[in-house]
Amino acid sequence: MHPLAFELFGRPVYWFGVMMALAFLSAIALWNWLAPRSGRPAGYGSELGFWIMISGVVGARIAEVVTNWAHYQAQPLEIIRVDRGGLVYYGGFILACLAVIVFSRRHRDPLWSLADYGVVALPLGHAIGRIGCFINGCCYGLHSALPWSIRFPADHESHGVPVHPTQLYEAGYNSLLFGVLLACFLRRRPPAGRVFALYLLLYPPFRFLVESIREEPHGAGGLTAAQLTSIPLFLAGLVLWIYLGRKAHALEQKATKGTRPA
Repeated sequence: MHPLAFELFGRPVYWFGVMMALAFLSAIALWNWLAPRSGRPAGYGSELGFWIMISGVVGARIAEVVTNWAHYQAQPLEIIRVDRGGLVYYGGFILACLAVIVFSRRHRDPLWSLADYGVVALPLGHAIGRIGCFINGCCYGLHSALPWSIRFPADHESHGVPVHPTQLYEAGYNSLLFGVLLACFLRRRPPAGRVFALYLLLYPPFRFLVESIREEPHGAGGLTAAQLTSIPLFLAGLVLWIYLGRKAHALEQKATKGTRPA
């Protein structure tokens, strides 16, 4: 495992940047494949992917810099080196959600329908990105004596001790989550918003658990920043799921009344 992938015209190209590019390209390819299946024009996913990519990277980097301001204050040029790692997922997720709201209004695409369409590819890209984290050596876990623990090189900040491969835990879970969301999306069960709500119900609890075995600084209440963010996101998903369930029940009752003989 080495963060440097290769050199191009004498300049280093890092695996993290390569995997992030692959993550976004995979997501865009999926959105374009889903576009005609969801009543959207060809190439729709490319435009959506562009806005999500820009907002996601910017949001993730802002969150990283704010969280580790002491480091970046001393090395301000490092702020723009996103190819080396240093992206906080939830920061990117939140800013990307705001970008989707704006995109929805500009294209007159119903928000909850667009949210379902957009979130399907999220765990796919996230899984690929976490493999990049693993190769890069960031986001690693605490010391572990489990048989599948991994050792980074001796010059790694983990000092060569066996640690939890938390990056691979997330890559595996996100791969499974992708399959679940894709299956739900293709079923097209109304009302819109169910797939997005399901993501909020399934990912934040897992992230909360993984954070407990990650080498991360703890803050208020002994929780990491990601754990503190996971709680409100899960609650938002729960509220949305209940609301959509009641909405679906109301639609079913309305449809039943409409089919009764006079």
